[in-house]
Amino acid sequence: MRIVLLADLHGNWPATQAMEQALDRLQPDKTWFLGDAVGKGPASRACCDWVRTHCDAFVGGNWDYGIGGKEFPEDGYYWDQLGPERMQWLRELPREAELTFAGLRFRLFHGRPVTHLLKAQSPREELEATFTTPAGTFDGVIFADSHRPFVRTVNIGYICNTGSVGNSMGVTRAHCLLLEDEPFRMTVVSVPYDNEAAAEEARRDPGLPHRDAWIREVLTGIYSR
Repeated sequence: MRIVLLADLHGNWPATQAMEQALDRLQPDKTWFLGDAVGKGPASRACCDWVRTHCDAFVGGNWDYGIGGKEFPEDGYYWDQLGPERMQWLRELPREAELTFAGLRFRLFHGRPVTHLLKAQSPREELEATFTTPAGTFDGVIFADSHRPFVRTVNIGYICNTGSVGNSMGVTRAHCLLLEDEPFRMTVVSVPYDNEAAAEEARRDPGLPHRDAWIREVLTGIYSR
């Protein structure tokens, strides 16, 4: 059994296409989406449609809810691109889910708005607090949001980040997380893509909000907003 968990496409079509090619090679049994298909990059409509076509299960992220719910007026660019039906789908995505794999029960969410922004270097106590909900205590937590993949343990269990497909910080590749059983493995998948092509798509779109910041992030992996 092989499950891929991916997130944070953020309207980056060249990165999404590269990830699709990687998934064709990996041939996972299921693909989970953990939020933020849209926003930041110029191809939100294409990335939203890709998620709906290629993923088997979904949770939403802060950008999905913000754009889908028209929370910020400056996001009108994305509203016009997506249209009402896609935006309804985004705002109705579930906040979290759970997955039992290899005998382990995992809690799945994007990050914000379920929690504040969590990172690999967040204090252990903050990470461990995410393992317990009214539904019980989990053996592991898998989330996204910080755009940096990692796999680590804390005293209570496993905690992992999928990384970002389209807006990776640090290493400017497309990332996802692969789970395999017999034996149980958690692997960060790192996929190169044409970063310059992604930047050029943004250069050709003068209406893209925060265009210069997006281009810098795609090319350098340095947060720029």
